[in-house]
Amino acid sequence: MRIIIGATLAVLLLAGCSEELSVEQQVIATLENMEQSAEEGKHLDFIGYVADEFSGQSGVMNRRDFHRLMLFQMNDNRRLQAQFFPIHVQEKDTDQDSIQASAQFKILITGGGGLLPEHGQLFQVETEWIRDGSDWLLSKADWEPVYLAQ
Repeated sequence: MRIIIGATLAVLLLAGCSEELSVEQQVIATLENMEQSAEEGKHLDFIGYVADEFSGQSGVMNRRDFHRLMLFQMNDNRRLQAQFFPIHVQEKDTDQDSIQASAQFKILITGGGGLLPEHGQLFQVETEWIRDGSDWLLSKADWEPVYLAQ
């Protein structure tokens, strides 16, 4: 019992001393939450991180289209996995009261019906984010496949 109380106190003390996460850490945490939601097939949790005014693929895709794409991927792949490669986040200077950021990264998405992936693709992704209260929402995303030279 002493160990549990001691561990609880240590966690509370560390939490009290910790600083607020940077914009970069917050956006990366949101991306990781989106990844987890997608991998667990929780499409409503996933789309909850997407702004109502979302624009994708140079304006061709809206939030509803993006949700349909994710539903298709989740239904088509019993096991969907994603792996981010270096995520570079930059806070944007804005004249408005809102806080915005951009993030660039590569992501490897694999899928299939079993334990091992049956197919996969590496993408280069450019994103824009807006802060809504304490949450970061994906407002724009453009991606293209990355083909490796043979």
